[in-house]
Amino acid sequence: MHQFRLPGRVVLEILGEVFPQPSSFHVEWRNRGTAGQALRESDEIPPERLLQVVWYHQRLRRGELRTHDGRALRVLHPGFWNREAGPDFRAAVIQFEGEAPQTTDIEIDLHSAGWRAHKHEGNPNFVGVALHVVWRAERPIALPTLALEPVLDAPLSELERWLGSETAGSFPLELFGQCCAPLRGFDPERLTKLLQEAALVRFQSKAAQFQARAREAGWEQALWEGLFRALGYKHNVWPMQRLAELRAQLDRDKGSPDPLALQARLLGVAGLLPDQLPGTRAGTDNYPRRLWDIWWRERDSCAEVLMPRSLWRFSGIRPANHPQRRVALAAHWLAARSLPARLEKWAVAGASEISPAHSLLELFQAAGADEFWSWHWTLRSKRLSKPQSLLGATRVTELAVNVVLPWLWIRAVEGKNDALRLELEQRFLAWPSAEDNAVLRLARQRLLGRAPARVLRGAAAQQGLLQVVRDFCQHSNSLCADCRFPALVRQWPG
Repeated sequence: MHQFRLPGRVVLEILGEVFPQPSSFHVEWRNRGTAGQALRESDEIPPERLLQVVWYHQRLRRGELRTHDGRALRVLHPGFWNREAGPDFRAAVIQFEGEAPQTTDIEIDLHSAGWRAHKHEGNPNFVGVALHVVWRAERPIALPTLALEPVLDAPLSELERWLGSETAGSFPLELFGQCCAPLRGFDPERLTKLLQEAALVRFQSKAAQFQARAREAGWEQALWEGLFRALGYKHNVWPMQRLAELRAQLDRDKGSPDPLALQARLLGVAGLLPDQLPGTRAGTDNYPRRLWDIWWRERDSCAEVLMPRSLWRFSGIRPANHPQRRVALAAHWLAARSLPARLEKWAVAGASEISPAHSLLELFQAAGADEFWSWHWTLRSKRLSKPQSLLGATRVTELAVNVVLPWLWIRAVEGKNDALRLELEQRFLAWPSAEDNAVLRLARQRLLGRAPARVLRGAAAQQGLLQVVRDFCQHSNSLCADCRFPALVRQWPG
């Protein structure tokens, strides 16, 4: 049979007539539906998110960077994207011409004026910012300012299309920690074992803190302070700690105290009651007025320990975790005089059909039922369409691994009860995973190479990863300078 070949271009033209090319449709849909147009804020100024991604992946002509005052700038590490309050990037490493490298935070705005317009000046969260990155530096502030417009490594339209790609949305390979390569060589069982060893170090450190506090204030007070701190989450740990320190003064009722009276005192001393009595809403059972009827009679006796409302942080908090609701729950726990004893009984309970995690959740929920707070997020909020528990499984996990198990474990150690000590260690190692958070996500990305949350099997593995961050990452910089952990991982015999 006579063979012949067509030029490649002709073949493509013929195939194009026979088979529709889906890629062309996809390109058109992507341009219409993703970053190319949907995220554009104007025809001339890109969206701030694009600038953040450009900085994250350093889509810049890096050898040409100069600040607005003409100084050459080297970016040794762009820092880690901060998805919470504060500067856009944390722990960047940069070097200004004629100066030594420095670790700093980075703030990104469209305009130089954004620094003052967004009230970063004077905000304590931004004191660590040494470089202001903008699209155009029309009027630079006192901070060194870098304009991105003249140093992009591709046309803006091309970068906008790239913004919707998988690469742009992923953790940059260049930001992996030096320990990532050896850790990625571990199978899941070996990685879990390594992290559990680190987790036990963290667990015992928490237990030692309870032991030290118990020497001064007693075991029960140490427990209450731990429980209150856990209810404060990361934003309100210290105000909750202060309320726990006032426990003996505020929980003054003999016998079985009234939870409502305890809520009035705790909320009043905390500065969480409104200055004026809120109007009564339908379905509230006049709860706010009942609080005030108690508090106005007792507030003079608490004048010396009143806390300013400014101690509390309310931004960035889920409605279910509002400080008013957390304090109301703590009051119920105090009113349940038997809570410490019930925790001790739970510790020695044998195996049953109910898992330790589930039985501990039931224990805390039984001590925290509330007719008002099950239906409201705050004192002023509308009644919810359905009741919401004051405490969920994820928060009980935080209570278990950070408070209950370490407190019980160190008591077993002091009592030389080896069987109970080992049982509590096994419960800790087997406890279900806690809620994911920003620190864990960054640690997984840097140390484990973009590993999904499920790679950390259980709460102990999560705790172990946090301990690695504390023991090693926090003592180095983003470049892993002089960090010993990668070498230790390679030498680990496990």
